[in-house]
Amino acid sequence: MTDPRPKIAVVDHGAGNLVSIAQGLERAGGAASVVAGPEELTDADGVVLPGVGSTGSVMEGIRSHGFEQPLKNLDVPLLGICVGMQVLFDTSEEDGAVCLGLIPGVVRRLVNAPTLPHIGWNDLGLTGHTDLFEGLDNPVVYFVHSYAPVPEDESVVTAYSDHGTRFVAGVRSGTVEGVQFHPERSSSTGLRILSRFVARCREAADAA
Repeated sequence: MTDPRPKIAVVDHGAGNLVSIAQGLERAGGAASVVAGPEELTDADGVVLPGVGSTGSVMEGIRSHGFEQPLKNLDVPLLGICVGMQVLFDTSEEDGAVCLGLIPGVVRRLVNAPTLPHIGWNDLGLTGHTDLFEGLDNPVVYFVHSYAPVPEDESVVTAYSDHGTRFVAGVRSGTVEGVQFHPERSSSTGLRILSRFVARCREAADAA
């Protein structure tokens, strides 16, 4: 019997919370698999790009595993998480890394932050530019980061948060979406967010 759940690939480029993300997607109703090569993206209904560490090391892993061009050419929903969101942009001032360039903008160090890295729970201010946060009132999510993107076009911003000053915590441009926080570590709120992504992948697969 065919599994009716949308197939979601979690990209293994050597740096990410792969098991917890895959487990979260499974709980959210997806059929998640951790993939180590780009050929495994071909039949996916959606892709999650995790990332921890620096943008430079994550991009090195993406390139060395052959994922760079396939990620740029995806025609299914893509969700970048934490540094996986940062590498959706053009460059990062963290280490001068040239990133995927899927969303115009630069990743910058948090300014006026009382502590770095910013670790812990924080509120999200939502812009309404995505359905990923649908049904959430005053969401609180879990962050671990010292950098955040500064998009060229503010209309792509889906969420802000604050740590000394306001920073971008979520973006969406077409089928490409990113969150600076960790939904897989954000309790029931994170599960709701992953469930919305799974639903989007299901809708995209049904429309294909």
